[in-house]
Amino acid sequence: MRYRLPSRLQAVIFDWAGTVVDFGSFAPTRIFVEAFASVGINVSLDEARGPMGVGKRDHIRTLCNQVGISKQFQRRFGREPNEDDVNEIYKRFMPLQIAKVGEYSALIPGALDTIDSLRKRGLKIGSTSGYPKEVMDKLVPLAASAGYSPDCVVASDEVPKGRPTPAQSLANVIALSLDDVAACVKVDDTPPGIVEGRSAGMWTVALRFSGNFLGLTWDEYSALTTERLNSERERIDKLFASSKPHYLIDTISDLPAIIDSINNRLATGESPATC
Repeated sequence: MRYRLPSRLQAVIFDWAGTVVDFGSFAPTRIFVEAFASVGINVSLDEARGPMGVGKRDHIRTLCNQVGISKQFQRRFGREPNEDDVNEIYKRFMPLQIAKVGEYSALIPGALDTIDSLRKRGLKIGSTSGYPKEVMDKLVPLAASAGYSPDCVVASDEVPKGRPTPAQSLANVIALSLDDVAACVKVDDTPPGIVEGRSAGMWTVALRFSGNFLGLTWDEYSALTTERLNSERERIDKLFASSKPHYLIDTISDLPAIIDSINNRLATGESPATC
């Protein structure tokens, strides 16, 4: 049997917070701040945003290993943070996240129109998240009530290893009965999510403004001047550079044109692995 590169896309796999819901990706970051504060450790919102995109336990572990936070543990407890601390903060984080994820579940403006446009193109809609299943079990029905119901949802703890490994995206490929990873697009607002898609052999699209790197509300973003937007594009593109997204766009509203571009590239024999 001879391998043939797909000539058209079959699916788009979206991240959740900062991509389709929760403009500015506030739900996870603010809860990290609260969870660390509950054990007497001060973490700024900017610090909390640093490792965004990986699973939440790994996120907490990464924060604990940062120099400034580790020094706080030494001053407060006379030692560096250890795995018991990670587990304790995670134990405090989870109830807070489950309780408050609904406060940040609003769909990002333009998301429903974009997804409707993709479905009209015959595409399946998959999804992955850095949230564990407990959180997704609350978030998914809230999104559905607002009109968003992807065909597949894979949480961070439903695979052996989460982002930046390809496991969650590949679980979507299996669940959606797709023919080829090159017929998939991974859309995300964080480098770990882009690496996830790259590692899975998919096309990748990074979002500049709706997620973690800009970290503003919709109203704050909408008020930015053209000069500031251009400056932020340049800054954020540099932050994404090492993860090598195939495309960078401002928000999900810009995605349909990218889908058409990728279909044109597939039709001429281009592959995500060689771009």
